[in-house]
Amino acid sequence: MAKEHQINHLKEWLDAASAYDPIEWERLPELELYMDQVITFLNKQLELFTMDGERLLTPSMINNYVKDGVLPRPVQKKYGREHLAMLMIIYMLKPVLSLPEIDATLQGLTPGDRSIKEVYPDFLEKQKASLKTVVERVKNAPDQEDDTLYRLALELALEANACHVTAARLLDCLMEREENREKEKGKEKNKKG
Repeated sequence: MAKEHQINHLKEWLDAASAYDPIEWERLPELELYMDQVITFLNKQLELFTMDGERLLTPSMINNYVKDGVLPRPVQKKYGREHLAMLMIIYMLKPVLSLPEIDATLQGLTPGDRSIKEVYPDFLEKQKASLKTVVERVKNAPDQEDDTLYRLALELALEANACHVTAARLLDCLMEREENREKEKGKEKNKKG
């Protein structure tokens, strides 16, 4: 009976994940929100991605993102669409990347006058596609027996690790490239000055 309950719980989550419709830019609140409203809003939006009882975001987490320069400062203690979109991205990347890596990724995706508003739709598309791929793999498992599910969990964890390591190496390479560009700009500036 307990095994059947657990499988049903998994199937419910898979169904919810299949139906997941991430909130698009246009559907983000137009009015700026205070911290407690941000927490409530994002906890509802990201509920699918937590384990039961897990805390999603806290005020101290958000304050640390601001303090570390990963998230822009709120305007008069209010957070706008840009903040909400960035917090969604940060939340999704945080289990895989460090805050400096997330910051570098966001900086790399929004060079010059490119805004988070332009990056956000691509993020949502990739997030939804990735989730769909994984959900389909689980749903299409040949059977729902424990050994099959353990093997699938192992396979997914190993793939996640391979993706994590590869993403970290790509970001390390890109961050080093950016540092070298900045050094070259400094040398050029010194020659001219």
